[in-house]
Amino acid sequence: MSTKDLHSLGHGLSANKSWIPKIIKKRVCTTFVENASSNGALCQCGGSRDAHGSVALGDYFGTAIVNRWDSAQHSSEYPTDAFGEIQFAGASKRHSYFLRLSWDTPPSMVYTLMTAHWGLPSPNLVVSVVGGEGKTKVKTWVREVIRQGLVKASQSTGAWILTAGLREGVGRCVGEAVRDHATAASSVSLNKVVALGIASWGLVHNREQLVNPQGSFPAKYYISNAAGDSCCLDNNYQAFLLVDDGSVVNKGGETGFRAKLEDYISHQRTGSGSIDIPVLCMLVSGDASMLERVDLSLKNSMPWLVLAGSGGMADFLSDVLENLSSVPVVQSSSEVDGEVAPSVDLKDRMAERVKKYFPLETETDKLVERALSIYQNKDFITIYHGEQEGPNDFDTVLLKALVRASKQRASVDASPYNEELNLAVTWNRVDIAKSELFNGDILWRYRDLEDSMTDALVNDKPQFVRLFTENGLNILDYLTYGRLESLYRSVADGTLLYQLLQRRLVERLGTAGPTYSPSSVSGVLELLLGDVCQPFYFDALDLHMITSKRRALRLLRGDCFYRDRRCLYPWASLFIWAVLQNRSEMATLFWEMAGESVLSALSGCKILRELSKLEVETETKLSMKELAQRFENLAHDVFGSCYRSNESRSFTLLIRKSPVWGGTTCLQMGMGADARLFFSHDGVQSLLSQIWWGDMKRNTEVWKHILTFFCPFLCYTNLISFSEDGPGRDSDSLYGTTVFSFSDIKHMPPKRPFIVSRWRQFWFAPVTSFLGNVLMYFLFLLLFAYVLLVDFKPPPPSGPAVTEYVLYFWVFTIVCEEIRETFFVGTKTLRQRFRVYIQDVWNKCDLTAITLFIIGLICRMFEWSYGFGRDVLCVDYMVFTLRLIHIFAIHKQLGPKIIIVGKMMKDVFFFLFFLVIWLMAYGVANQALIYAYDPHLDRIFRRVFYRPYLHIFGQIPVEEMDVGKDWDMPCTDNVTLINDGAEPCRTLYSNWLVVILLVIYLLVTNILLINLLIAMFSSTFSEVQAHSDVYWKFQRYNLIVQYHSRPSLAPPFIILSHINLFIKRVIRKVPSVKIHHFVLQLRGKAANRLTTWETIQKEDFLTAQSKIQKSSDSERLKRMSAKVDGVLKHLSESRDFDHRLRALESEMEYCSSALSWIVDTLAQSSTFKPPRAPPTLRGICHQILIEKKN
Repeated sequence: MSTKDLHSLGHGLSANKSWIPKIIKKRVCTTFVENASSNGALCQCGGSRDAHGSVALGDYFGTAIVNRWDSAQHSSEYPTDAFGEIQFAGASKRHSYFLRLSWDTPPSMVYTLMTAHWGLPSPNLVVSVVGGEGKTKVKTWVREVIRQGLVKASQSTGAWILTAGLREGVGRCVGEAVRDHATAASSVSLNKVVALGIASWGLVHNREQLVNPQGSFPAKYYISNAAGDSCCLDNNYQAFLLVDDGSVVNKGGETGFRAKLEDYISHQRTGSGSIDIPVLCMLVSGDASMLERVDLSLKNSMPWLVLAGSGGMADFLSDVLENLSSVPVVQSSSEVDGEVAPSVDLKDRMAERVKKYFPLETETDKLVERALSIYQNKDFITIYHGEQEGPNDFDTVLLKALVRASKQRASVDASPYNEELNLAVTWNRVDIAKSELFNGDILWRYRDLEDSMTDALVNDKPQFVRLFTENGLNILDYLTYGRLESLYRSVADGTLLYQLLQRRLVERLGTAGPTYSPSSVSGVLELLLGDVCQPFYFDALDLHMITSKRRALRLLRGDCFYRDRRCLYPWASLFIWAVLQNRSEMATLFWEMAGESVLSALSGCKILRELSKLEVETETKLSMKELAQRFENLAHDVFGSCYRSNESRSFTLLIRKSPVWGGTTCLQMGMGADARLFFSHDGVQSLLSQIWWGDMKRNTEVWKHILTFFCPFLCYTNLISFSEDGPGRDSDSLYGTTVFSFSDIKHMPPKRPFIVSRWRQFWFAPVTSFLGNVLMYFLFLLLFAYVLLVDFKPPPPSGPAVTEYVLYFWVFTIVCEEIRETFFVGTKTLRQRFRVYIQDVWNKCDLTAITLFIIGLICRMFEWSYGFGRDVLCVDYMVFTLRLIHIFAIHKQLGPKIIIVGKMMKDVFFFLFFLVIWLMAYGVANQALIYAYDPHLDRIFRRVFYRPYLHIFGQIPVEEMDVGKDWDMPCTDNVTLINDGAEPCRTLYSNWLVVILLVIYLLVTNILLINLLIAMFSSTFSEVQAHSDVYWKFQRYNLIVQYHSRPSLAPPFIILSHINLFIKRVIRKVPSVKIHHFVLQLRGKAANRLTTWETIQKEDFLTAQSKIQKSSDSERLKRMSAKVDGVLKHLSESRDFDHRLRALESEMEYCSSALSWIVDTLAQSSTFKPPRAPPTLRGICHQILIEKKN
């Protein structure tokens, strides 16, 4: 059965798991092969004669035709009867998976079962620990290597560790280490280590507890002391594969399946899909039978890591590979099976070491052949001296072992370091990449880094992204629109961005899918950024011309003209991509790389705050808000650095129109992002103040301004001081005529006469427009009140009065101004302008007031609706009066109070919710207890709702509610009279309950709820008052923008300004200047100079922050720890040199003694007469020899 069939079958029968026995088999010995040592009672599989259906032929004849048991010939397959989940009695509540399977089960089927149905995460690394089994005690340093080295490195990479999974030897050490690391892991983001046990079914103790043909969910497994060769399963493993070869006594039944599974996994892709899953076999001690296992894996190019000094086979291989490596392999002329045979000298040396390490083995020739085969593949083996090197850098050892093997498999065209780079990226080990790969010794090409860059981006590894961009990867060549699409396609399912992209795709094409064009991303950004900026990617890709669904579908299905184009602003596009996924470190990195740092930070803040409103997960919502605040702080700090460097350039920065961010400015984006902290900066407020006052001095008193307003010719006197350097400033200055419009910077108006220029300086200042509107608005309210109270005439023909006609005209001019402000201000589309207008609360108030006025005006013109129209106008007067509150937003003390009142209104709604509940509960019960029958709805509503509400303020009609008091109201108990409208009499017998309910009601409302409301008010007041300065600075921006764009004259005289504008715009076609308020268009060198200056200021800020961080105590401790680790490493190396010197010294002593013995022997010999005396030691050598002898 194929893997695809397994997927479909598993999904179809996932409820009961009954599909597992249909595809997974077990092995049962069906042919009896006599075990010679059991006197014919037992088979070589370990089972009794009665348990077998047939007997081998050799037992009926005297000749042993069959004398060796073979699983393939003497066992048969049956549906497995042991699978499901296992619960260890007395251990944790966590269940482990287990499966009994035949040794020839396809590994693809088992791997799919583990990942797709058991839910084990796909590994980034597989370490298969071989050897170290049995009752032999594991050495202490081997335990430390497993605990501090192997498991810790596996945890950082997300690895699988394969062992026998039994409670003995190395398997037990691995299980305990995995358990301890999982317990100590404080973050859920750490990669989980999966411990997988692959053992022989026949050697598992208490295996009968796992047998259940229908599956065990879970099976109770009791751990006990095992006798003989069997051993219990370890409860610290996540899954067990119990390989069945039909025997119950033979060891090594799982070896072949384990090797095939390792080979299959090595050809699968990692979770990120960038490389094949690296598989490494680690040999710990082991007996002679391990030679076959090692040789089999090496022929499949499987890398091995040998722990030298752990004993057994590991010591044998380390000795062979290290001490025989200097001996050349001289090939003989004979060839065996197509392979060149090694020299006789190498065989002899190998045979000596085999006899040395395995003296009890009889078949030494086979062991030598295996050892020679292993020696020929020695490049795939790495020797690790764990006792000397320690477990600290074990992850580096694993990486180098894998890379060493991958270099042998690498193609000629491929870079030998690509595999090492891919592994480092997969494991997220940027420290290894820096020290081993990007240390200046390797010249990296763009194509070598391209795939790794994509892997780092998709899997959120910002340190590697920075490393690649610093070492040869050109982001302009890398990021095309096609690759940007692939990055958006990699967004995980279920995330908020995925849902938004799918929704946009459905809206645009009517169907969902995995393909996201730039238009889909643009739609999401339009949803989040609103009307602050123009759509993204449309102009660059000419997508605004695509309107039909057919063309859009063709665009998405591959017939795309834009995908090979370079992205115009790559860092900004990547920044948006990272922010939309709430990737903090990645977004910060791209913000550092991108230009226009202040605007980019504010844009990220805006996007994240809008995303947080749509996010439903509380933790994700909080992280989005925190990251948004972080970007707002960055914008505030970087702009502060710019403002300290150059005030005028920093002002240009605030109003510069950005081509990257859809033609918006920092001020517009900051307002959209609700960036109060940014607007509270002194630089922003200085710009706003200068715009507000125009060319007038900021310290001008209000009375002087009002006096000049009513006597305009005073502006030519010295009553008000004006700045002298207005239009005649140099080109670096940003002001002069910019108090009217910053677009005038490029087009300086001609110098006007003093009379005209001073007149314009006074009347065109926003503060003058504001003052005129305030004064005229007060006059408007007085006129409105006069009409309502004194001069409100009957309908025509008797009325209206002249004053009322004046009031109508005044409101008409207000309506004209609202229309101009809504549809004729700004450069956006009409829909965008209306949406921006309607979002403001005070504009909604204006619309309400105007609508009510029109309704009242129409109704008062007719006799039948005259009274209703007057009532509507009375209510409308209240709305117009409340609109006056907005005017005081400019005041430093009153402005925050307006915000406090607005927030308290929200508190009042919550209070009213609780109050209505109590009021209704008490009102209905009180009415029913006092009056037995009263069908009139008007009295019911008054006594159920209105009267209990008055109780809160102390208006309690005691005579009516307390029957002990006299009540002079005439009443009746006659139902007919009551139905006719008579007052019903009170009920006497339940009056005591009315008094109790009144006491409880007053207690709850007057004490509990009122104090709750006061507490809520106090909290709101304290919250806003603590940041009152920030709130005031933020809200005055809208007011300044509004009055900066308004004509100088206030209603009703504003109609003259409207006529003037109509003549200029419609008849004379003169372009508007104020329509581009707070916007400056820079191009060419001016834009480049400003961007470069801003980048320099950002880099200076980041450098200063880095210095502050490095000077912190935590960073000092980290640096000190690194230095101490370096010193300890040097000490360990010097200790190694000391051991080697001592060994060399001992060898020299031996040589000296041997030579002395030879000299003495020859001197005493009578057959040989030397021609001269033997040489003597002189000088320091003689002294050293004497010291040694002493």
